[in-house]
Amino acid sequence: MELKVDLDKCTGCGDCVFACPFGAIEVVDGKAKIYESCVDCGACVDQCPENALFIGERVVGGVRVQDYRNVWVFAEQRDGVLTKVSHQLMGKARQLADTLGSQAQAVLLGHGVDALAQELIADGADVVYLAEDPVLEHYRTDAYAKVLSELIESKKPEIVLYGATTVGRDLAPRISQRIYTGLTADCTGLDIDESERLLLQTRPAFGGNIMATIICPHHRPQMSTVRPGVMSAPKPDPGRQGTVERVPVNLSEGDLQVKILQVVKEARRRVNLEDAKIIVSGGRGLGGPDGFEVIEQLAGALGGEVGSSRAAVDAGWIDHDHQVGQTGKTVRPELYVACGISGAIQHQAGMKESKFIVAINKDPGAPIFQVADVGIVGDLYKVIPEIIKQLKAVGAGSKI
Repeated sequence: MELKVDLDKCTGCGDCVFACPFGAIEVVDGKAKIYESCVDCGACVDQCPENALFIGERVVGGVRVQDYRNVWVFAEQRDGVLTKVSHQLMGKARQLADTLGSQAQAVLLGHGVDALAQELIADGADVVYLAEDPVLEHYRTDAYAKVLSELIESKKPEIVLYGATTVGRDLAPRISQRIYTGLTADCTGLDIDESERLLLQTRPAFGGNIMATIICPHHRPQMSTVRPGVMSAPKPDPGRQGTVERVPVNLSEGDLQVKILQVVKEARRRVNLEDAKIIVSGGRGLGGPDGFEVIEQLAGALGGEVGSSRAAVDAGWIDHDHQVGQTGKTVRPELYVACGISGAIQHQAGMKESKFIVAINKDPGAPIFQVADVGIVGDLYKVIPEIIKQLKAVGAGSKI
C-alpha cells in the first residue's frame, strides 16, 4: 500500500505539506507531489480538506484500477491477412507494455486464421487470444462486438488499441458502449504517464489546428483507435516464443441481426498510399483539376502513387482517397514529391516522416521547404515536364 494523490480532487492548498513530518510532499504546478521519502504514515490523509489523498486501492466509477493489466491489440485481418496497422499497433503495444511492466497481447477473430497468431508473436505479442468460428469469417459488428466485449470483461486488459480503419472505427465505439469506458478516436501518438499508469492519447483537434492529449483516469480499459501509418511496424522475430489461447465462441447465425448473402469485391482501383514507396502529391498550386494530369505523369514515370493536399480535395479536383494529412492519410514513403503544396502543419503531419522529400513551389517562403530535403523554386508546369524528360532519358521509370 502506498500514498496516492487524486489529481482531479487536489486543489494544491498545501495543507498536506505542513502535515507531513518527513517533508515528503510538495505542491508542484498546483498539485500535491509525493516523494520517495514518504513512509505512508497517513498523517496528511486526515488533514486533506478535499479527500484527495489516500493509501491503498481506490474504486473509481465502480472499477478497481489495480485489477486491469496488459496492453491489447485488436488484430484486424482481412481474407486471412493481417492489416498493416495491426503490425504497427503490435509494435507500439510492445513498447507500452514494457513501460508498464506488463504483457503485450493480441486478440484475433476470424475463421481459419490460426496461422496469423505466430505473426503477432513475432511482432511482440506474449499472448494471442484466438477466437475462430465460421460466423466470424467476415466482419459483422454484433458478432465481433459480443465476442470482444465479453473477452475484455473476463481478462481485464489495461489498454486496448484498434486501427482507425473502417472496421476499427465501427467496432471500437460499440465496445466502449458495452463495457462503459472511454474511447479516444483517430490518435496520432501514444505514451504512458508512469506515475499514474495512464495512457496519454494524442490526436488532432479543432480541425487539426491543435494537438490534444486525452486521458481516461476513471475507467478501464483505456481505449484508442490509431491512424494507420503513424506507428512504425516492428522487425519481426520469427524465433520469438509466445502463447496462443483459444477462446470459445458461443454464437450462431440465429444470434446475429445481419446475415451475409454474398461478398462482392470492389471493382475500382483503390489508392494504396500507405503502402506506396513513392508518392507524388498536388495541391492548390495546380490551379485546377487538370493539373493532376501532370502529377499523374510524374507519378507514372517514377512508378508511384498520386496524392493530394486537403485544399485540392475540398476544391473537388480529386477524390478524398488521395488526401495526405491530418484529416487524410499518414504516409511514410521512400520518396515524397510535393507539387504546388504550401505545406501547412496539417499536411506536414501526414508526410513529414517520409524518408526523402522533394518540394516544388514557386513561393520560396512556402513552409513545405522547411521539411524538404530538396526544394525547387519554380513553376511546376515547367519543372515537372523537365523532370519527366530527364527520367525518361535515363530510363529511371523502369529501374525504380
